[in-house]
Amino acid sequence: MRIVVALGGNALLRRGQKPDAAVQEENVRRAIAALAPLAAEHELVVTHGNGPQVGVLALQSASDPHLSTPYPFDVLGAQTQGMIGYWLLQAMQNNVPGRQVAAIINQTLVAAADPAFESPTKFVGEVYEQAEAERLAKERGWTVRPDGDGWRRVVGSPRPQRVVETRLIRLLLESGAVVVCAGGGGVPVVRDEHGDLRGVEAVVDKDLTSAVLAEALDADVLLVLTDVPAVFTGFGTPEQAPIRRETPAGLREVDFAGGSMGPKVDAVCRFVELTGGMAAIGALEDAVAILAGRAGTVVTPTGSYDGRSVDGPFRRARSVPDEGATPT
Repeated sequence: MRIVVALGGNALLRRGQKPDAAVQEENVRRAIAALAPLAAEHELVVTHGNGPQVGVLALQSASDPHLSTPYPFDVLGAQTQGMIGYWLLQAMQNNVPGRQVAAIINQTLVAAADPAFESPTKFVGEVYEQAEAERLAKERGWTVRPDGDGWRRVVGSPRPQRVVETRLIRLLLESGAVVVCAGGGGVPVVRDEHGDLRGVEAVVDKDLTSAVLAEALDADVLLVLTDVPAVFTGFGTPEQAPIRRETPAGLREVDFAGGSMGPKVDAVCRFVELTGGMAAIGALEDAVAILAGRAGTVVTPTGSYDGRSVDGPFRRARSVPDEGATPT
């Protein structure tokens, strides 16, 4: 099967951990150990978050006295793609010896008129106490909002339209490589009046980009892996309960927070609605169990899944280009 796995930022840096390289490399090794069985048996694309990392780089850039102006978010996003891509690439090579692995820089096309530019919602960077967050917001012109028990910076998050390098990713997959791509949702770009690409100050949601990419690649499965074992109703209350099986329509009826679970639910629902495939949300360490139907929240057109169906109705037909044509 062809599987797209979206790794949450918490797979790389957990709440409360210092953003040191050694800490993140150890987290990456654990993450890839959970994904290695999938890479050994299936075509695999790995995307990843970068919220904590891009926030750290943004703070460093804003504090650097040698810079006339801080680096823009598109440049910071590209930097994190290289850094995290290197860690994931190396860990995958060590866990699946003999398998070719490619980590590439991606651009994600967004609409220049997307209203998200004027209404920031995407959390980036470290978690602060409210007073510290408000001080930084005043000093640096940030927008900050509550995130769980703390406060974090938020930036604009336009909806992804297409991963610019989709054809390259398809070629790498068809050559037998595991592909690490679309880090942080991809570097956000728009086309100007001449049709040229240029970066914009934003962060694209990684899960929505992963859904767009999975659909374009004719993927069979989209797995959104995070630090919670499933999607819950009444999350954080005594009445919370996991959702194990659901249809896109049923899942969309539940109200989820826009800055956390909301985009993940939107991503898996979009993928299933457009492809008829299978998508799921769950814990990273449960990746194999989720695919087998033993864990996570699984979303299918019918709301049923027994773990064997991936070899039947959820195996999608591949788009085969005409002879001599450029693959799409």
